[in-house]
Amino acid sequence: MRLLLALLATLLVSAGWATENPSPSQGMSIKGEVLEVRDVDTFTYLRLKTSEGEKWAAISKAPVKKGAEVTIENVVMMKDFESKSLKKTFDTIAFGRLAGTDTGTGAAPATTDLSQFHGGISQSTDVGNVKVAKASGPDARTVAEIVTKRTELKDKPVTVRGKVVKFTGGVMGKNWIHLRDGSGSSAENTNDIVVTTKDETQIGEVVVAKGVVRTDINLGSGYAFAVLIDEAKLQK
Repeated sequence: MRLLLALLATLLVSAGWATENPSPSQGMSIKGEVLEVRDVDTFTYLRLKTSEGEKWAAISKAPVKKGAEVTIENVVMMKDFESKSLKKTFDTIAFGRLAGTDTGTGAAPATTDLSQFHGGISQSTDVGNVKVAKASGPDARTVAEIVTKRTELKDKPVTVRGKVVKFTGGVMGKNWIHLRDGSGSSAENTNDIVVTTKDETQIGEVVVAKGVVRTDINLGSGYAFAVLIDEAKLQK
């Protein structure tokens, strides 16, 4: 199963999150010898010698020394990731948290907040009451239907029309939006659905999103989604 995602968390700075295809390899760890260290803004990029060969990793900026043995925890693997700061595209790179204090340079960061890993802007607004007509077609669903029937809709295509009530751009190579259509209940958390897309939109617009339902998405660092619509195409 492919995400993204990688937000939202919000989510997920300017090391240039511009990846194409996040991989669902969350929760793993990588251990190796530091062969190269490259610091940019709030990040430290590490080229590691591991038991499985050389790997690149990115962590919150830390004073890591070449030759140190380090462990990267809570890893999220990214494919085709472009770092604008380094002007380099990585075939694969591991984003995670530096564990322990074995860098030889003092204490490591206690956490890696995914909200640091975004170059976009998170915006939200009070949209008041929302009432949007249901989309048409065999895969059409309301927001509430997608949330409440997520188990049976898992990995299936859906079409939903809704108003954009929140927008976070450039997270893991995608834009993350929240849609509402007037269905569901805020008390039961069934009135709002997260959608990932590479298409542009803005708060207040009514769009039709066509994507695939993903469930039980855990990005680590406290970011988890019971359901979202992934890799959606938007129509206005």
